[in-house]
Amino acid sequence: MVKEIQASLTELDKVVKYLNETLPSNAIVFLRGDLAAGKTTLTQAIAKSKGIEGEVTSPTFSLQQCYDAADGSSLYHYDLYRLDHEEFMQLGLFEEFEKSGWHIVEWGSDELKAFLEGVGYNVTIVEIEVNKDSRIYRITN
Repeated sequence: MVKEIQASLTELDKVVKYLNETLPSNAIVFLRGDLAAGKTTLTQAIAKSKGIEGEVTSPTFSLQQCYDAADGSSLYHYDLYRLDHEEFMQLGLFEEFEKSGWHIVEWGSDELKAFLEGVGYNVTIVEIEVNKDSRIYRITN
């Protein structure tokens, strides 16, 4: 099923609300879109909705940032832009998905998605398309 939501950056709460209502407490979400499409901005809005205080930044060079939410849950944010599937597996990062909470993955490959689904995980895809003054978010569960 694909849900499409058009929202400006100030209306991002519509997307976050949909995700919070439809995703379980443990979820893997791949964010896809061009550079500067708003992947980290969406992650920041998700973090805010979960009561995470402080700065939420892209883990471009650290590969992963971990945040504890006000409700006791966790948010894991990955940036795999510079990492191919084989390197990801060699680093053992796939084991991180065992941790409870939401795992937000920027630049997750089709190969990683297939691997995760093959071992029993559900992966939600959020494709972000830049549209003049807004974004189109295509969410596939």
